[in-house]
Amino acid sequence: MHFISDIVSQLLQWVESLGYFGIMLGLMIEVIPSEIVLAYGGYLVHTKSIGFVGAVVFGVIGGVIAQLFVYWIGRYGGRPVLEKYGKYIFIHKKHIDAAEAWFNKYGSGVIFTARFIPVVRHAISIPAGISKMNIWRFTILTTLATIPWSILFIYLGSVLGEKWENINQEAKPYVTPILLVALALLIVYFVIKMVKSRSRKGTK
Repeated sequence: MHFISDIVSQLLQWVESLGYFGIMLGLMIEVIPSEIVLAYGGYLVHTKSIGFVGAVVFGVIGGVIAQLFVYWIGRYGGRPVLEKYGKYIFIHKKHIDAAEAWFNKYGSGVIFTARFIPVVRHAISIPAGISKMNIWRFTILTTLATIPWSILFIYLGSVLGEKWENINQEAKPYVTPILLVALALLIVYFVIKMVKSRSRKGTK
């Protein structure tokens, strides 16, 4: 555990040394969870090493590029490649199974709402890539979901300051309402999709 802690500490020092680009690259390579990178970015805002807006912008860019990377692996490597190497970016078979089930059930619109759902959010780009979902639609939905996520964790990190490492505990009161809203949007999306499907059948 000390070994892993040392690696994370060194990576965060690297993020700090690169400033905005450190946040972006830290999210792109996904060696440590995005929540940790963003919260540390918030801590850097707290120390006035970087600005809040810049941290959010580069956080969003890094987060979207990371998901595009997973999308392209799904599109050109398929499930076998991700089952074999996904563990290196915190994606395991159970994540892939859950993401595929969600994507197959709700369609491409789930790309936005799934970003806020535990287990599914990191792997939802896989079935999007495998199904060859339109890249622009994928990018727009991913960006729209990444913006509030980045703002939340960078803000909390800036408020916590030296206690930014408590981010998981401190974020719960905020993440739960977001999760409920995401689920509500998902239900609305599913109902609209079902109504449209029935109306098409009725016109035939």
